[in-house]
Amino acid sequence: MKPRMNNPSLVVEDSLPPLLELTKVIAKTGVPKSTLDLVRLRVSQVNGRDIRVPAQSGELEDTDPRLPLVATWRDVPDFTDAERAALALAEGATRISDSDDPVPDEVWDEAAKYYTEKELGALVIQIGLVNLWNRVNVVTRQVPVDWS
Repeated sequence: MKPRMNNPSLVVEDSLPPLLELTKVIAKTGVPKSTLDLVRLRVSQVNGRDIRVPAQSGELEDTDPRLPLVATWRDVPDFTDAERAALALAEGATRISDSDDPVPDEVWDEAAKYYTEKELGALVIQIGLVNLWNRVNVVTRQVPVDWS
């Protein structure tokens, strides 16, 4: 499918640098990069944004070999309790129209057991930012991307 337009972050002057800067800020909050990556992939999957993840460990240097398992995180033992809490938060915050309480207290409280207020804030911003990128890319039919 051909994109409807060039990526809006490149078309709207000066919009890309603050988005990239926000990503850098989130990375400095103490949330492990691997957790931010898991959240980024899961949010994209929930949104139907096609991203090709490496099928085998070592396909990309420094790539988490669990990425192909993210869609099944509830059913496999490969994720820590903290990562599971972040993934549950990511799913709820992405599916906000699916229920009256998409992020119930149980989900929030579980995440709060593993992350400080600053880290929770970073996770919420990460989820929102990935949702923004997904919506921009899906609406304008940007070409699916490889994991990087």
